[in-house]
Formats: sequence, structure tokens, C-alpha cells
Amino acid sequence: MGDEIAVPSQPSDRIKCMSAFKKQRVFFNACCGLLAAAAVEASAGEWPQILGPDRNGIAANDEALAESWPAAGPSTLWQRPVGNGCAGVAVANQRTVLFHRVGGMEVTEALDPATGKTLWTEEHATTFAPEVGSGNGPLCVPVIAGGRVFTFGAQGVLTCLDATTGKRLWQRKTHTDFGAQAGYFGAGSSPIVVGERVIVNVGGAPKEAGIVAFSAATGETVWTKTNERASYSSPVVVTIGNAVHLLFVTRSQVILLDAATGDIRWQVAFGARGPTVNAANPLVLTDEQGKHHLLVTASYGVGTLYGSFDQAGMTKVWGGVDSLATQYCTPIARDGFLFAIDGRDDLPPADFKCIRQSTGEVLWKEDSFGYGSLISADGKIIAAKSNGELVLIQPDTTGLRVLARARPFSSTVRALPALAEGRLYVRDEQTLKCLSVGAPVP
Repeated sequence: MGDEIAVPSQPSDRIKCMSAFKKQRVFFNACCGLLAAAAVEASAGEWPQILGPDRNGIAANDEALAESWPAAGPSTLWQRPVGNGCAGVAVANQRTVLFHRVGGMEVTEALDPATGKTLWTEEHATTFAPEVGSGNGPLCVPVIAGGRVFTFGAQGVLTCLDATTGKRLWQRKTHTDFGAQAGYFGAGSSPIVVGERVIVNVGGAPKEAGIVAFSAATGETVWTKTNERASYSSPVVVTIGNAVHLLFVTRSQVILLDAATGDIRWQVAFGARGPTVNAANPLVLTDEQGKHHLLVTASYGVGTLYGSFDQAGMTKVWGGVDSLATQYCTPIARDGFLFAIDGRDDLPPADFKCIRQSTGEVLWKEDSFGYGSLISADGKIIAAKSNGELVLIQPDTTGLRVLARARPFSSTVRALPALAEGRLYVRDEQTLKCLSVGAPVP
């Protein structure tokens, strides 16, 4: 097994990224009450937060995909212009929520999923300009939970809206309140809602407010922990015993903490100093015996860390850069295997790989596949590549099996896609498209 780790993270004129590093974009109660609502509740066919119901890129169980696409690609149900940003949409309760920048405003819009018609709009002013590149829009996917919509803007403005009407319920300027730095591209770690708390990797290091829990109802600060700076990775929830915990990949650590109190159970060094980012979501993988395993991965010479963990600590099983070192693509885990795009968007080539989860063994790789993001449904994978291409893939441990290809964009696509009720939402720097990819109705 392994060694024990010591116990004691635009469209329009936008993201024209950049050579080498500059070109990279990344794409963010009581304890029993928390346990009863450990994650965002998702009805069938919804995509209520970053990377879907469980933040692992996998859609609801009843999401059915077509076996192939027409030669011209999936039909476009509707499309509409969008402003700056790389934030993908969230979909729940017959609302598709778009978060983007229009002029000097960060704008949240609720759209009708069937038509793209705007149902309501809310906005607030922003003056954000990035340290690197020209992308000045928001990066974080909205969260739809408990009848509310939560957005986290590029300047750290955390906003809570009524999901039905768009009325602003509260707002916090977290970078101002907690002394956080904007980072290379602005705030990019999407919040997570656990029960009646919304918890954010704010990065307020000087005030021991690297991670902050807010009341979902009022926006009041519930607890603050760590002096860790923020990353572009978004946290995930895991229940250990009778307690709900959260896993954060921050700027330089992986941290397990209690969702109710913020108490840190353990933390492990992860990442590298200098012009680097941690951007892929952590993956929690549970075996048949109920034992938890964790996979975190990054590029820039960091690679992957995979091991078993509990409330007391983590035991490394395998790691390094040889199997996987991906810039921001969160792998898809399926039946004991990982399907991932290995490499960087800004430094091609990037390879598609199938990896044995338990050992890190690379079973096969498709050289120069191209970079992008992965989501999965109905036993299939959709790769949304940054060159504007979509690839429908049948996971296979013997080699790449492509079921269909399409090219809905001839431009750069870095926002995470969303999938709900047979509709695939993809956006580039100017347009949001809703594509029909669902299985035909009998």
C-alpha cells in the first residue's frame, strides 16, 4: 500500500488567454441538521451546481443520452448572447441560471430551460481586472439550493437570491471583509451549500479566514478557519460516521474539516509555489466496504495524490506525475477506472487516458486528444474540448471508443458544460447554446 501521510486544497472580448502560463484559464444548524442535508438536493435531471449533483461530473441516474449524433451535430434548441466570464450554468427547478459580466455589472439571470427566455435578472457593480490575461468575468458556477441561488463573483462578492423571483436576500464582499487577494484570474472556487450554511474558500489568509461558513438565510459569518489562500478548485462533501465533512483543495493544502464547526480533522500538503493553480475538483470514491478514497490532481509538476482516508488522516496509495497531472479537468470515475484528460490547456498536447483507480496504472492513452472538460451520463462521457469540439465517448478499458463528434463552436470554450433533461449547455466567449443530446422519446 503506501506510506502514512502526517496528520496534524466572455465572452465577448474576454479570455484570450495567453501564452504558456499566461494563457491558462481555469475553470469553482446543528450537526444532525447538516447530516440531513449534506449536499445540494437534486431532483432527477438537474445540474444544480458545479459538475452536477455530486460535484463529480456525473449526471442524475435517469439522465439518458442518445447513442449517436446527426452528422451536423446535436440540434440547437436555442442560443443567446452572453457577457464575459467562464462560469458554466446551473439548472434546477425549471430554472437555468447564468452568471456573467455585462459592462460594469456582474449579472445573474434565470432562464427558461426550454426556450432560453429570461425569467428574472439581478446585478451588482464590479471593477474587477485580472492579474493575468484579459478575462474579467466571473468563473464560479452558481449554486441552486433550498429555494435560493448563490453566486460568487470575480471580486469575491457572495450573493444570495430568491430562486423564484431573483430578489436579493443578502450579499457579502468577502475579499473586503476578510482581506483576501484576488488571485491570478479572480475568485474561482464555487461555494458549497450544506444544510443552512454556504461555505466558501475565500482565501482570507491574514484574518485566519481561508475558509468561511456563512448563514445561508442571512449571510452572517458562522465560522472561519485556516490561513490558506484560495484555489480554483471547488469543495466537495463527504459523510464520515455520523458527521458531515468537507474536502477543500486550497492554494497549497488538501483539508478535511467538519462542516458544522469548521474543525480541521487533517490537512496534507498539495500544490506548488509560483505561477501554478489547483483547479480540478477533489474526487471522493467509496468502495463496497464503505471505505473512502480521495483523488486530487494538478499540473505544473504536482501530479496526482490518491489514497484512503477517514476522519483521522489519509494514507497514500499512489501518486506522482506519470499517471495523471491535469490542469483543471476533473476526471470521471467509473467502475474502478478513471477517464481523464492529462496535461494542460496552454501547453499542448493533452492526452485522453484510462487509468486503473486502485494502482494508477495507465491502461491506454489517446495521444494529442486535446484539452477540455468531462461530464458523464447514461454510461457515456461527453468531452467538451477547449477548441469548441464535443466528443461523445463510450468508456472502455481497451481504448478510446468515439460514438460521435460535433463542432458547435469554432472558438475557445473553457466554461464547464451542464447537462439536464437531455439538454447540454455549452458556452464560448459570446454565446450560450442549449443542445439536444437526450435519448429519443419512445
